[in-house]
Amino acid sequence: MDLVIKAARAVTAAGEVPATIGVDGGRIVAVEPAEADLDGDRVLGLGEDVVLLPGLVDTHVHVNDPGRTEWEGFASATRAAAAGGVTTIVDMPLNSLPPTVDVASLEVKRKTAEGRVHVDVGFWGGAIPGNLADLRGLHEAGVFGFKSFLLHSGVDEFPPLDARGLEEAMAELRTFDGMIIVHAEDSDAIDHAPDPHGEKYEDFLHSRPRGAENVAIAQVIELARKTGVRAHILHLSSSDALPMVESARRDGVRLTAETCPHYLSFTAEEIGDGATQFKCCPPIREAGNRELLWKGLADGVIDCVVTDHSPCTPELKRFDSGDFGLAWGGIAGLQLGLPAVWTQARQRGFALTDVVRWMAEHPAAQAGMRRKGHLAPGYDADFSVFAPDEAFVVDVAKLKHRNPVSAYHGRPLAGVVRSTWLRGEEITGEDPAGVLLTRGDC
Repeated sequence: MDLVIKAARAVTAAGEVPATIGVDGGRIVAVEPAEADLDGDRVLGLGEDVVLLPGLVDTHVHVNDPGRTEWEGFASATRAAAAGGVTTIVDMPLNSLPPTVDVASLEVKRKTAEGRVHVDVGFWGGAIPGNLADLRGLHEAGVFGFKSFLLHSGVDEFPPLDARGLEEAMAELRTFDGMIIVHAEDSDAIDHAPDPHGEKYEDFLHSRPRGAENVAIAQVIELARKTGVRAHILHLSSSDALPMVESARRDGVRLTAETCPHYLSFTAEEIGDGATQFKCCPPIREAGNRELLWKGLADGVIDCVVTDHSPCTPELKRFDSGDFGLAWGGIAGLQLGLPAVWTQARQRGFALTDVVRWMAEHPAAQAGMRRKGHLAPGYDADFSVFAPDEAFVVDVAKLKHRNPVSAYHGRPLAGVVRSTWLRGEEITGEDPAGVLLTRGDC
């Protein structure tokens, strides 16, 4: 074999156990007990202080490339992913110019990314008004699914779908079993909410009420029920919606849902005036809401935890005025998702097996990846070597993200990624090692 890893602790189908992992040709070919004697050109021994995890799969990343590379870019985003134990990302179709709404724009994005990625990268397509005829072509070109908004996306070139447009897109996707992924906030509810401008986070929170999210999720559920399409709720922040999701699944609606590390880590009560690094949409909500999201994970109502990495330049966060209404909404957290979630999870009695399920196994399955997210024979040899008991304090100046802006700055976190491996080779982020993925080839 090319590589044999003897791990005192590894997260496999048997749980967190000692294991010997054999790798050949970039794939896992054997998962054996610790005492197994496997021959390899290279043999790596891991001690008790680290746990071998499958490489994480982050299916919600805004790379913003091409067109807004001053916000991020494929090189910097994938370096940050590698540093955070993430070996596969799926890039969102908006904030780049052009947005990924037809095959031609997908090819522009692929050419931009080619030779610059340090981890494996796939792409979502977009469903917007006027591109219904482009959806099948994008699907055949290999996008993993189609993102839509039910309110203004923040950028004019990616407009939202109204109820009729959403139903038409869902019906079209159903003809080839495509998947729709939805930013679920209701535009009418938000239009009638209080004005978001000002320095007080409480005022911003009132401008994006739970009700707007709940109404939109209910609409997605009913249209998914009607059309039979596969639907996914993005960045769920309102715990009120969890009973609806659970009920829809019992009824046979093909529905999945994700939340994000920032909703599981931060609370509205701790966000100070003018702290616009915490602005995101939907917003970070109250402490009680956070605990109910954790319960939703424990109960299996929420499937995945992904970062919704949405960076921007410091100027766009409007630290000069601290105005939440003017600031760009998005949390930069791609490099920090694993320690952020682990820090909170361990306090609530969860294990690394749970974190791997939420951040590797289920995101891979939700996107339809058949060789990612598990330490098992036949899967890509993508690994994160993670020291769960080592702590650090986040310093934005040391992150691999393009811009030194993050809500996690100054926050103590538990868990350090010691190394990341892609198809059996250790990656450092210095040399591009990733490939561009299409649906069905991973």
